[in-house]
Amino acid sequence: MRKQILAIPALAVTTALALTGCGGGDGGGAGGGGNGEDVSLLIWTTEDVADRIETQEEMLTRFSDETGIETELVAVAADQLPTVLSSAAASGELPDAIAAASLSSIYQFAIDDLLDTDAAAAVVDALGSDTFSARALELTTSDEGAQLAVPSDGWAQLLYYRSDLFEEAGLDAPETFDDIMEAASTLDSPDLAGITLATAPGDGFTQETFEHIALANGCELVDDAGEVALESPECVGALEFFAEIASEYSVEGNQDVDTTRATYFAGDAAMIIWSSFLLDELAGLRNDALPTCAECEGDPTFLSQNTGIVGPLQGPDASEPAAFGEIVSWAIMADAAPETQDLVEWMMSDAYLDWLAIAPEGKVPTRMGTTDSPTEFADAWAGLEAGVDTVQPLSELYPEEVLASVASAPESFDRWGIPQGYGELAGAVAGQLVMPKLISEMINSGLGAEEAAQQAAEQVTQIKEDLGL
Repeated sequence: MRKQILAIPALAVTTALALTGCGGGDGGGAGGGGNGEDVSLLIWTTEDVADRIETQEEMLTRFSDETGIETELVAVAADQLPTVLSSAAASGELPDAIAAASLSSIYQFAIDDLLDTDAAAAVVDALGSDTFSARALELTTSDEGAQLAVPSDGWAQLLYYRSDLFEEAGLDAPETFDDIMEAASTLDSPDLAGITLATAPGDGFTQETFEHIALANGCELVDDAGEVALESPECVGALEFFAEIASEYSVEGNQDVDTTRATYFAGDAAMIIWSSFLLDELAGLRNDALPTCAECEGDPTFLSQNTGIVGPLQGPDASEPAAFGEIVSWAIMADAAPETQDLVEWMMSDAYLDWLAIAPEGKVPTRMGTTDSPTEFADAWAGLEAGVDTVQPLSELYPEEVLASVASAPESFDRWGIPQGYGELAGAVAGQLVMPKLISEMINSGLGAEEAAQQAAEQVTQIKEDLGL
């Protein structure tokens, strides 16, 4: 879930950076550059919030000053990227690179043959593949072994829990389905929900929340052969578990990204599943999303001090823990100027901490360090300042073990369809809200887990056929 507060949905900003000197090589993409011309790289970014654009412009200015390579920055809202890129491809005006491209976007670019995978592989090799999260590289590598893009950072879906209440009740950290169920049933009362869980049928956040639970139980959208797998025992079990805790221990009514946060911030729930973007708000660093619990009036950091965090979860049918998460990447586009590799390498090394500092709570590093200093970036990330109206280092707000859990989360990231090469199908299923609608039926109409799984499989099979997959 990308944070949407303060986003500028249709922003398109271009900034030409004047430079001294000229670059070499034969430019491709929008930049041109060959035949003695100065190199100019066209960079698109989905980090389209105003202050983030300003930061990126400053970074590109530094790159230009150091290299003499001119750049132009264009901010494109993530939900408009497919349409804008399709138009650019049709007119032969592709950017040289796209920053913060989602996994679903990367796989769609690959299907449309819009990526320079050799360039991405060259960047990873130059930086050292062993300096990256192995899972991040795996998720950005095609079935044929092509490195589709350069993973830059990610955000994790996490389970937050009231550590003070758990300690008082003698409960273990909620790392398994059994742990979650025991805690929810023990702590649930007329004044406190055991958990606040997204259930709104028209909200993509419900899909992300359920997929987190599904992956934790080994439930996949498709199997390794590409066949729809939603009728598997793992998926039936995940649906049954989700519906039970939502029906019995969560807040009544359709809950979404805003209401779940509001309930936890009010001190009215013992657990919540939300992304790592919650970290700064939980600590009272955003005036438009402040904790409102009774204890928070005297201490805005009360909740952050009394919240534990669990990354990967494990259900009874899974062999190992797993978590939903998003990896965003530098996509080097087809026919990009060779100098694009220089820019991406620079952004992933000299400027990497500045990049993560744009929003450290939602930019968990996927490059952990350098060959000489393997944990340099991961260690420094914990000390980066988070927040909007108030800023403070994450390390001053959360215990070391909490930040370590967040930092290690990318190693357990999984996504429906993407590892099997069906990212396009997963995107369509999420976009059509197949699972949120069925979950709502389970909670409100008593639809059983097996029947819900069967209906889901039928709908996804039809979507797969419609896509020609």
